[in-house]
Amino acid sequence: MWVTSKSWPSPWLGGSTAVACVKCRVQAVFRSKIRWIQLGQRSCSSFRAWTAAVCHRLLPIWKLGGVLGCVLADGTKWRWRDEVSQCNISLKKQRSRSIFSTLFCCFRDYNVEPPSTNSTSALPPLVEENGGLQKGDQMQVMPIPSPPAKYLLPELTASDYGKKCVVIDLDETLVHSSFKPISNADFIVPVEIDGTIHQVYVLKRPHVDEFLQRMGELFECVLFTASLAKYADPVADLLDRWGVFRARLFRESCVFHRGNYVKDLSRLGRELSKVIIVDNSPASYIFHPENAVPVQSWFDDMTDTELLDLIPFFEGLSKEEEVYSMLHKLCNR
Repeated sequence: MWVTSKSWPSPWLGGSTAVACVKCRVQAVFRSKIRWIQLGQRSCSSFRAWTAAVCHRLLPIWKLGGVLGCVLADGTKWRWRDEVSQCNISLKKQRSRSIFSTLFCCFRDYNVEPPSTNSTSALPPLVEENGGLQKGDQMQVMPIPSPPAKYLLPELTASDYGKKCVVIDLDETLVHSSFKPISNADFIVPVEIDGTIHQVYVLKRPHVDEFLQRMGELFECVLFTASLAKYADPVADLLDRWGVFRARLFRESCVFHRGNYVKDLSRLGRELSKVIIVDNSPASYIFHPENAVPVQSWFDDMTDTELLDLIPFFEGLSKEEEVYSMLHKLCNR
């Protein structure tokens, strides 16, 4: 098989022109000698001498081809070894990551943006990670898990007997929190993370005080957040000065479903036809969208009046026998 110009490195032997010349000369010699053999013009001894001469001329070419073949084969071999070693390393990393993810939720793979150079970006998520309500979002009903043997809420007190249960979210519904300093923050909550105290700046949503006071008069109110308790509990202490929340539920009370912390209302221990959830994240109530009062996510708009506008609606809802009819009308508006 002849060596072509593609497989013969041209910088070493003068390029493709030199290779073509060598090839043509060898072919010419072979053609002439074969013709001589066919015509009987050469004896066997002469043919052996001619074969030795041809082999002597081609020996340097074969040696060079062997060297090149060894180099290429050796390079391919080491490249293959590198790929195998990298594959083994990646498999080991995946195995170790999967082991840690079964133990700690911070090792789960979330779809988040890469961390910036800011030191606060290295902090673990304390607040909810579910996506907020955006315009045009489609509601999807998911299968509801079986209720647990033990419910999340205690028995109804005498003062709340006959009242409906309202589950209220915290972050982006009642407040907005940030590790970055906020000049007009209503609260500054110290939170310990890995032995270091960090300041969390909390901003209250406009009219949240009026909203909570009125809700406490009309309903059995429950704070249910997907945030960590070490952050959300002190925030609730500062926010709820009237003792509106009869119970507080945190991330450990949620159901982790398809990358989101879902608030399963069937685990509360209340009749679902008398339960309402107020939340900015549709993923939080994906098991019970028919029980939801959606609100827009709030961050820093001090002209927002959504909580104030909801008070008359809840005043009418508190007088209904069940919640579904009025909530259906609200969602279809």
